[in-house]
Amino acid sequence: MRVARLESEIDFDGWRVAARVLRTEGVSPEAVVWTVERDLFDQDLFPPPRGEGGGEADGWGTVQGVSTASPQDSSNPTRPLRGHPPHEGEGKILTVPAAFIDLAQTVILHRSPERLALLYRLLHRLERQPRLLDNPADADVAKARDMAKGVGRAIHKMHAFVRFRLVEDVTPETYVAWFEPAHRVTEAAAPFFARRFANMNWSILTPDACVHWDGSTLTMSPGADPADAPSQDAQEEMWRTYYASIFNPARLNPAMMKQEMPKRYWRNLPEAALIPDLIAKAQSRTETMVAAQPTKPSDRVLKAALKHARDGSFGESNLVNLEEVAAGIQVCRRCDLWRNATQGVPGAGPAKAALMIVGEQPGDQEDLQGIPFVGPAGQLLDRAMAEAGVPRDRVFVTNAVKHFKHEPRGKRRLHKTPDRGEVQACRWWLDAERRLVRPKVILALGATAVQAVFGKALPVGKTRGQRQALDGGEQGLVSWHPSFMLRIPDPEAKDRAYAELVEDLRQAWKLAG
Repeated sequence: MRVARLESEIDFDGWRVAARVLRTEGVSPEAVVWTVERDLFDQDLFPPPRGEGGGEADGWGTVQGVSTASPQDSSNPTRPLRGHPPHEGEGKILTVPAAFIDLAQTVILHRSPERLALLYRLLHRLERQPRLLDNPADADVAKARDMAKGVGRAIHKMHAFVRFRLVEDVTPETYVAWFEPAHRVTEAAAPFFARRFANMNWSILTPDACVHWDGSTLTMSPGADPADAPSQDAQEEMWRTYYASIFNPARLNPAMMKQEMPKRYWRNLPEAALIPDLIAKAQSRTETMVAAQPTKPSDRVLKAALKHARDGSFGESNLVNLEEVAAGIQVCRRCDLWRNATQGVPGAGPAKAALMIVGEQPGDQEDLQGIPFVGPAGQLLDRAMAEAGVPRDRVFVTNAVKHFKHEPRGKRRLHKTPDRGEVQACRWWLDAERRLVRPKVILALGATAVQAVFGKALPVGKTRGQRQALDGGEQGLVSWHPSFMLRIPDPEAKDRAYAELVEDLRQAWKLAG
């Protein structure tokens, strides 16, 4: 039996060196014991650090490997594997698919004690089955991929559920979070936080390892204890109030909620204490919301708005305030979208806001409540605005199209993108809002909003972050629509798009200020 010892649970370089030696010796997977436990009687059990043992930079495809075990070692059936990588020019060439390296680097972060042996078994089988990884039905391949998915989910959950708390009486201002990841992903997840919170000094403490950011450098340290992190700070009550205000009872699905926000993370989330009560009251809050009738405008306003909506030509709007605009939207017949919508949804916010955010069209919840950005996409926008330091109550939020375009599908109403004619027809109302609010900056979210605000199609990915002068004298900016992020299946891509939205909101608010 051979014993292979690693420096740590996630020592991929050490595993690779040891596996390479075992492979070149022809040691079967059943004859290897993998461990990270130190042998007190052996001072030279561990592989040399990366770069000191040779063979590290060449990878699997070019490194030549031979056994470094001595004849004396061969007589000892339980000798530990000494981690000296084979030297160039010795032994046979070992090659593995690049996909295996990617898979192995992820799987080693899994907490399963089987992972090291599983990876070596796959490596051993790849010698005779070079296309083994292409067979998803193979039990070993399936198990490794399941582990990789679990690690990916753990990284995503860490990105979503870390909550920083301010450390009192510390200069410079420092934030610390305690988190218990499902797998050993602290180091892998850290770069995301360095990008997201680049201007903060922060530490994330976990039982496995801790990561620290000083504004320029990420550093790691050994694992910590929950008592090392603040249990609360002065901002938590404000955060709980905010969370309760954006909780949408009509969209509540407890099973899905617990799937997306597993209870194992709740004890470290300040808002988690509110969740049981919010769930208990969701039904009654939904009934109250559905029973509430939209506020009816005065007859004078309705009469004026109806006249404008029916008789006014494009560009000749003489609506004098946002109340008239809102009333006119309710009787608008400039296209057919009103027929299947519950009501028109005008913009909302201060009458003289410096920043206007324009989305695509109302969604299901916006159509029912008559308020823009209150559904899932709106909640995501609220979170992004909070992270960007943009107060929603000082921003005018609206949509390019004012009626909900959808397609019935069973009990659901599926969103449909407005066509060019519908966007053009609704510019009457958007232009009226722009003329009355007179914002300094307009942030268009998504392709439909870009079409309405700029009067032409622009690629969001290529134009976001670039200021453009608009005909009304405003500065125009482009970013992703929150609903786009809700549809992205890849967690990394979703996080990247969200970070860019936060960055664009921050830029827009700075320009507006």
